[in-house]
Amino acid sequence: MIYFPDMKKNYLYLTLAISSLFLCGGCQNQESLPADSQTSSNTVSLTVWGGEEDEALLQEIFSSFQAQYADQASFQITWQPQSESGCKDALLADLEGGADVFAFADDQLAALAAAGALDPIENPEDVRASNLSASVNAASVGDTLYAYPLTADNGYFLYYNKAFFSDEDIKSLNRMTEIAAEHGGLVTMDWSSAWYVYSFFGNTGLEVGLNEDGLTNYCTWNSTDGPIHGIDVARSMLEIAESPGFSSCADTDFLTGVQDGSIIAGVSGVWNSVAVQEAWGENTGAAKLPSYTCKDQQIQMASFSGCKLIGVNAYSQQKEWAVKLAEWICNESNQALRFEQRGQGPSNIHAADSPAVQESPAITALLEQSEFSQLQRIGGKFWDPVSAFALNMAEGNPSGASLQEQLDRLVEDVTAR
Repeated sequence: MIYFPDMKKNYLYLTLAISSLFLCGGCQNQESLPADSQTSSNTVSLTVWGGEEDEALLQEIFSSFQAQYADQASFQITWQPQSESGCKDALLADLEGGADVFAFADDQLAALAAAGALDPIENPEDVRASNLSASVNAASVGDTLYAYPLTADNGYFLYYNKAFFSDEDIKSLNRMTEIAAEHGGLVTMDWSSAWYVYSFFGNTGLEVGLNEDGLTNYCTWNSTDGPIHGIDVARSMLEIAESPGFSSCADTDFLTGVQDGSIIAGVSGVWNSVAVQEAWGENTGAAKLPSYTCKDQQIQMASFSGCKLIGVNAYSQQKEWAVKLAEWICNESNQALRFEQRGQGPSNIHAADSPAVQESPAITALLEQSEFSQLQRIGGKFWDPVSAFALNMAEGNPSGASLQEQLDRLVEDVTAR
């Protein structure tokens, strides 16, 4: 409010009163203006978080969004790189200052919804009708939909160069590392990520999962009961790590190795399918994960599965436009574009049913692996202890520390409350 000296009050009140008479004459016309003409001069500012590797794709999607709504508003869309796997922690650290629209892995949904970062989707039936049921379930807490499905392919499988491996060779990880060593190449997997390390434990009878509280974990990876003990898995991992044909490396290093020829097979996901195809050409192979030798038997490697989702920040200052952008990113045509450019499997029913998607070797491999996969539902204390344990296995357990004691500590940390 502005305050004026007393001597001017009467004059100003009179002036304002007269002015208001003229202004009211135009009130009816102003109210009748269409909403579009009222917002056409506005600048809508939106911040979007997405994977660093998606920048070019998202910028193209932003451009088409701006063109679609050019007669309604001007847009300033700021893209910021943010890993889908770390989105929850980054957002919850500063909800009001976080992105308006963000991509994230579905296992973070419950925590984001519980923290009030996501509101229920206003048009859930439209989303359910246009997306695969598995992706809709992944975007829901109970029967309430909180996010928009983006992909139905958040899993991993085996890439291999057909110039080195036969269909029989790729059935065994141990055999593949032998062949790689013979050719001076490498088979790789990221043991710094607990997401991948689950592969060794998932089909052994040893268990890990989320308790009913939705926060803490149960875990029996240190068990000494049953046909396979935790220590048996640890010994198998050490045997694989000892092979000169194996290397634990991050996803970016996997891709670099594929491109320079040092890596001839590895475990990764559909997000690398285009780049792998470009590097290996007609020799590109993709299949379900192999088995590995454990306690003189072959154990089929398991995997986590899931979906990538798009969320709208409940604290967004431009909520209506943020919703429109989220829907645009996830629509059929842009999911088809995402598959074309990034090789990622659509959640949209019509996009997923296209001949190009159905014929994709990577998507086919993911579907084959789905028989041995589990929807990722894990509490936050799972990741670091498993990563620390697996990295020590990758290094060959240089200290010689007791494997059972390491597994006991892993379980204690994973199940901590």
